[in-house]
Amino acid sequence: MIPEIRDHYNAQFTQERYDAFLQDLYSQFDHIPGFRIAETPVFIPAALREQIFEACHQITEAILRPDFKQMTEPSLEGNNRVPGEDAHTTFLQMDFGLCEGADGQITPKLIEVQGFPSLYFYQHIVAGLYRKHFDIPSTVHHLFNEYTPESYVQLLRDVIIGDADPKETVLIDIEPFKQNTQIDFHATRKVLGIHVACVSDLYKRGRSLYYTDDHGKEIQVKRIYNRVIFDELVQRTDLDLKFSFNDDLDIKWVGHPNWFFRISKFTMPYLQCDYMPKTMFLDQVKEIPSDLENYVLKPLYSFSGAGVVFHVTPQDIEAVKDPSQYILQEKVKYVPVIKTVDGDAVKVEVRIMLIWPDDAERPIIVNNLARLSKGEMIGVKFNKNKTWVGGSVGFYE
Repeated sequence: MIPEIRDHYNAQFTQERYDAFLQDLYSQFDHIPGFRIAETPVFIPAALREQIFEACHQITEAILRPDFKQMTEPSLEGNNRVPGEDAHTTFLQMDFGLCEGADGQITPKLIEVQGFPSLYFYQHIVAGLYRKHFDIPSTVHHLFNEYTPESYVQLLRDVIIGDADPKETVLIDIEPFKQNTQIDFHATRKVLGIHVACVSDLYKRGRSLYYTDDHGKEIQVKRIYNRVIFDELVQRTDLDLKFSFNDDLDIKWVGHPNWFFRISKFTMPYLQCDYMPKTMFLDQVKEIPSDLENYVLKPLYSFSGAGVVFHVTPQDIEAVKDPSQYILQEKVKYVPVIKTVDGDAVKVEVRIMLIWPDDAERPIIVNNLARLSKGEMIGVKFNKNKTWVGGSVGFYE
């Protein structure tokens, strides 16, 4: 993992520099994130980057299939089918665990693919702060495809706002400023100047949606930057919604909700990729594997690890009420790839973040995210009271 950059980073690291880095971030938004921010970025060598990008290319080819919509149509059955679906997703995320390949070298293994936005603004800002507070060479980058900080932000502006007035573009979520990822909402509002609202703040008149701004003025919504997780929306029966996602509305969805289902864990069994573990719909598993300890059980549409069973038993499978809504996936074996200042070894999961403009032939790799773990798995509950773990960013050679 680029030993000379890692050794240099660790040699310059101090708790004081890390604390200054965090305070700089917190002060920009007057907010402390609900997730831990790691002490270090991840440095990805060129050979591993090529493997990760090749995996992204193979997955993209599957999504580009002419019959992809037909193939994923069952994902919308029984879910919120939203009118006005566009030709393709706007946002695309691909998560990979860094594992040991058959040749003993580090290789990516696909964990998940999502047709949904990620932390496009926060990741860009935190990467800049790592550079500001630590000496990171100019030979590694967090943005891809020759995007500069300026052209990257312009791409996001063009995709999210388009030719609309920023005040007519609204980022919606369920109680957005109670979400763990709200720092990305603060960053989005700061950079683009758009309104951030709870889904219950919007109201309908005719086919149009409106919100009331901070000055009491009614504003018609032309574009919605959708961050609502449907799994959470279904559970929140207490919300006083004044419109339905099923309504035929005169708006442009930026990140149409249907793609949350079409490109999800539902898609995994259909993918043909050299870099993915064996994945099966649970209702199509004719015989429970004898090595069940090597599998993980996942609901199709949950987020942030909700409902995932890591130590699967036959009883767990029998307890599933609707097997068509679950996958059984072969576990990937993460290997430690980061050496810390105290000699510990850290496992890594990377997310490649893509954007697919309306007029583009295929999605574009633009940015990335990383998660660091010393625990059995990636995730907060496996890393309590640990250091050099949490959210981070990759700098790629």
